[in-house]
Amino acid sequence: MPKGQRKTNFKNNPSSLILLLVQFILIKIGQAPIWVIKLLLSIAVGGYLRARRALDKPRLTWRAYPSHAPSGAWRRTLALASKRVWLPTEATKRQYLFNQFFHRRRGRPRKSSFIPYYLNKFKLFVKRRVPKKTKIAVVFGVGLIILTLYTQFILNAADTLPNPDKLISPRPATTEIFDRNGKLLYRIYEGTNRSLVRMDELPKHLILATLASEDKNFYNHPGVDPVAIFRAFYHNLRFGRTEGASTITQQLIKNSFLTPEKTYSRKIKEVILSLWTETRYSKEEILKMYFNEAPYGGPNWGIKAAARSYFGKKPVDLTLAEAAFLAGLPASPSQFSPYGVRADLGIARQKQVLKRMLDEHYITDGEYTQAISEKLTFRPQNQDINAPHFVFYIRDILAQRYGEKTVSQGGLKVITTLDLGLQKEVEKIISDEIANLAGLDVKNGASMVLDAKEGQILAMVGSRDYSYPEFGNFNATLALRQPGSSIKPITYATAFKEGYFPGNTILDSPVTFPDGARNYSPINYDGVFHGPVSIRTALGSSLNVPAVKLLASVGIPDMIKTAQDLGITTFDDPKRFGLSLTLGGGEVKMMEMMGVYQAFSQMGLAQKPTGILKVTDSVGNILEEYESQPKQVLQPEVAYLITSILSDNTARTPAFGPNSLLLIRGNEVAVKTGTSDNKRDNWTFGYTPDFVVGVWVGNNDNTPMNPQLTSGITGATPIWNKIIRGLLAQKPSLGFIKPSGIIEAQIDGRRDLAISGFIPKGLVKVRTQDVQTIYFDSFSSYATQSAQAALESGTRN
Repeated sequence: MPKGQRKTNFKNNPSSLILLLVQFILIKIGQAPIWVIKLLLSIAVGGYLRARRALDKPRLTWRAYPSHAPSGAWRRTLALASKRVWLPTEATKRQYLFNQFFHRRRGRPRKSSFIPYYLNKFKLFVKRRVPKKTKIAVVFGVGLIILTLYTQFILNAADTLPNPDKLISPRPATTEIFDRNGKLLYRIYEGTNRSLVRMDELPKHLILATLASEDKNFYNHPGVDPVAIFRAFYHNLRFGRTEGASTITQQLIKNSFLTPEKTYSRKIKEVILSLWTETRYSKEEILKMYFNEAPYGGPNWGIKAAARSYFGKKPVDLTLAEAAFLAGLPASPSQFSPYGVRADLGIARQKQVLKRMLDEHYITDGEYTQAISEKLTFRPQNQDINAPHFVFYIRDILAQRYGEKTVSQGGLKVITTLDLGLQKEVEKIISDEIANLAGLDVKNGASMVLDAKEGQILAMVGSRDYSYPEFGNFNATLALRQPGSSIKPITYATAFKEGYFPGNTILDSPVTFPDGARNYSPINYDGVFHGPVSIRTALGSSLNVPAVKLLASVGIPDMIKTAQDLGITTFDDPKRFGLSLTLGGGEVKMMEMMGVYQAFSQMGLAQKPTGILKVTDSVGNILEEYESQPKQVLQPEVAYLITSILSDNTARTPAFGPNSLLLIRGNEVAVKTGTSDNKRDNWTFGYTPDFVVGVWVGNNDNTPMNPQLTSGITGATPIWNKIIRGLLAQKPSLGFIKPSGIIEAQIDGRRDLAISGFIPKGLVKVRTQDVQTIYFDSFSSYATQSAQAALESGTRN
């Protein structure tokens, strides 16, 4: 960074100026609490003294102040006179009330305390009771403590605050990301994508877009904008949303020196350094440093590198629409990146910047309309990278923890959990299978593989191909999608916690639930009602009606509580959801669904999916290292009952047949499929004690897939089958260990698993009428032709 012209003349001894400025700022900050205390004391004591002076004035209206009444014969004379001539005024009323509060000795207890009253009491106590030597000792001791603490604060601040002169001499180092075996995945910064820019090389609309989006009062504040701070505080308090108030100078300081941690100490340092920087550099120099230091995503530091990387242009050639997009990036480079998980967020941010420019009268209505309608064309990313979706996922995490500057130029060494060999195998399977599904209107697919015991991410494929036109960089593993029936095990786990078990009979029959102005009538995937079935068959064959009835029985809040315990964060408000939640009516992330099935695989012992094993800085100091942190989020017996059903091929045979791709012969594998309404999302999640594999197929724009796509036969299942077979070829499944609390019990005429210590609940009742057996529950009924046939049918289920 070219050295800016200093505003001071302390050339011979700059350290004196630095110490002077630090001391001056810290003294002023340290005096703030004293100013506040002095102000409060002056108000309190001043008000008390004024009241005392008013009370000490001669008064003729002694009836208003009984404590000051005369005595003897004069009392009767004055009393008689006062009856004839005294009329209370507003002033005497106020004095009377004041006197009643501050001087009464008898009557009702005091309702509230008054600072002037108690301050005066304390003052009198000190004056009359405390010896002079004690007073001197206390004052001296308190002063010594304050002086010691203040000196310590100054020394600590002077030791930790960086020097703004370092703004002119950055020394970048390369950050490298490796897989778990030490294979290089990506070098985030290599010093080749950084170019300095002069202010005369920037178009006016780019500068105005930056000011509008980041700091419209840039030329009118000393480094900190009090107006913006109060506005952000008001909005945060009133509307409950997070709104920043950092100036361009503060952002420059944060990007150059500080971490993104949200602590008061970091904010104080940021404020001090911002005020300091404004005294040493002109506004134009600060703005130039900002354009050269701001993070624009990936390895792009500075506006010149960003313009070349995203649009293949020099900054001076940027259109208004392009300039507005780049101006909006530094607020959150990862979130708004056109190559990130949600590319649409960057366009939304661009429109927000243009609207601010219009509101500030930086552009006209015509310019605004033209810029909004302009379609941005981004250059394809020049990638020398392995596992790009995973790498950028890790990069985003590092940026949140250590800051964009540290990640891109701090020389970090990052060891991840990824297995690059497995990653490439999964990438090839996804690419090949999605190409085969083109006839079913399937354009995209994604997959994840976890180490079930540790929750470590072994593979992450966010789309069919990262370089695929239009949406290749979209990471579906982190996106919100509807899970379809893959969410049902959470409902059944909730039921098992409350005393229902796999052997319970549940009625699959027509039912209608009132749902506000409309009624809700769930139907099964095959459009057929199956009558009385066991819970084992209902979940194994993924029947919709029993799942909805079961959710109605256990309650939506209880089901959401179980989901949150298992790691689902998107079910945040029970009032937003209805009974269709158990059929996939609420959006989830694949990442979090992988955590759910990981907990099932480990008998309720959850490990949050993680991608980082170790991070060291440029000199080898360990910044973080993976530690296993299991958490029991589900009773082991409950998790085992879910696993028992999902690994039971007989239970899923009515829906998928005996030889579906969900069956992995020779291995005990639990698996669940899911398809959302109108075939927009198709899922398969499966696990062994060692691995969890999740697969999604669909279209990014939510267009429906072909109705001929069949869950369990086409779509996600063939992809899942190939991935899990490859894993089991290297490490066969040893089966799931049954917890000691699992027993066998006779429930509703069938013998199945249950949890010891529970008295099984019932969902249906039976009544025999003539030759019919009538099953009924709280929602509907179902009559069989023969009681004996119904009993045999129920036993088989």
